[in-house]
Amino acid sequence: MGIILWIIFGALVGWVASLIMKSDAEQGIVLNVVVGIVGAVIGGWIMSLLGESGVAGFNLYSFLVALVGACVLIAIVRAVRR
Repeated sequence: MGIILWIIFGALVGWVASLIMKSDAEQGIVLNVVVGIVGAVIGGWIMSLLGESGVAGFNLYSFLVALVGACVLIAIVRAVRR
């Protein structure tokens, strides 16, 4: 059951990040899930560099950490595409 919750969490984070970065029309639901999950990893890594904890569960802090990571991921992908 845990993996299903992480996929839903990733989809939600990826969707919100794509709305913030205005890339929702370019992405489908599968890419939103991938962006959300990879964004959570990137956000956790960034927060660990700053000395804070990363994604620690299903709470607002983890959502914000994953959202920052997902936005960074979308920005990196845009920079590489150009």
